[in-house]
Amino acid sequence: MQSIHRLAIFIVIAGFSLAAMAQQSGVKSPVKPRPAAGNVSKLTREQKFVIDTVRMAVALPESDPQDRLRVLSSAADVVLPIDKKMAKGFWSEGARIETELVRLGQTPAVSMMSGGQVDCATALNFVENLPESSVLRAEQSLIGAMTACPKQTLDPVSRKLDAGLEKRVVAPRALMAAMAAQGERSAWSREHFAKMFASLPEPKDNAPEAENFAAMYTQLSGSVDKDVAAKTGLQLLTWLGRLEDSPLRSLSIRITTGAMQQALGDEGYKAALQSDIVASSTAQNAGQEREIERPTPEGVSILAAMDGRGTDQTESLRGMPATDRARAAAAHGFATGTAGDKQQAHKYFDIAFSAADEVWEARTPQANAPAVIQEISEAAAQVDSLNALSRAQKLHDSSAQAIAMLAVARVVASNGVAR
Repeated sequence: MQSIHRLAIFIVIAGFSLAAMAQQSGVKSPVKPRPAAGNVSKLTREQKFVIDTVRMAVALPESDPQDRLRVLSSAADVVLPIDKKMAKGFWSEGARIETELVRLGQTPAVSMMSGGQVDCATALNFVENLPESSVLRAEQSLIGAMTACPKQTLDPVSRKLDAGLEKRVVAPRALMAAMAAQGERSAWSREHFAKMFASLPEPKDNAPEAENFAAMYTQLSGSVDKDVAAKTGLQLLTWLGRLEDSPLRSLSIRITTGAMQQALGDEGYKAALQSDIVASSTAQNAGQEREIERPTPEGVSILAAMDGRGTDQTESLRGMPATDRARAAAAHGFATGTAGDKQQAHKYFDIAFSAADEVWEARTPQANAPAVIQEISEAAAQVDSLNALSRAQKLHDSSAQAIAMLAVARVVASNGVAR
């Protein structure tokens, strides 16, 4: 009943767009077209479809503010080329949610601030209301604020980063951005370069930041006095020495020692290590170079699916884990659908969207359910936009529905309506 109600709402809101599409495809529309607000006559049929779909997606309820932030960010990106005023409204709401998430000690799933589209008054308000203890969680947002509105936010961000250092909360990428904006050879940058390495946080809880600390040292060690470069390099090596052995630790040590040699020269580097037994031991015991296992972007395996065209893959799909099943089924749906076999494509998309519901219901950060929803919806929209939209509306969770609908709108905005 709930799905029927949502479909009825869609028909009312999107009547004009769907009526036009139905007329071209030979299907009579059950409702009279209702023009959307604004100057509709200047919008193309595809643009009207995008606007209507975005409005309906954003109107769906999200119980999780992180999901709401995802929806608003995606909606703003999709609608920006068509309706800047609407996108601005999404940015404003998203920035408020982003601010509240950071205040509550959470890292935003996406950052409206990092897109550089939030107005400068909103960006400044975000910075000024940010707790000093949250600068690392809000690192990407702070970088976005400085990039978009340097005149308004550079000094406030610099003060927040400074206050964070006092509490041993270090945001290395934001500090690098602030130093680049202040001037790498400025007094502020030199002072905070030294202050950062004297305030490095607890290694156990911040091991993933090792490479960022090493990169920051590499970028700025040549811009400070040699005695500062020596002291900070030794401090970083001592900190790295307290990390558990790992490929990332070994890489960070090699990056640091290489930067020290370049900044100090061979003799200066040797003299520095001789003055600190712990740092010297770390440098000598970096371990062999090992490959770091980094997350690989997951996507729909279109090329592999192309090789399997003409052979029914449904049985092999059923034994896969839900995430793999959703992506692989969507890939086969795209491959067969774009080759002209729409009937078989719909069977694959039945499997893909059913698996997507499983992924969402058992969602974990590792599975990245929103990305799965987006990928299969985009694949389906490439084959049949209206059918993909209908499938998106039938997903069990309203947040998943909104993410899927926006993915369909994104495809239509780029490629037009596919049938």
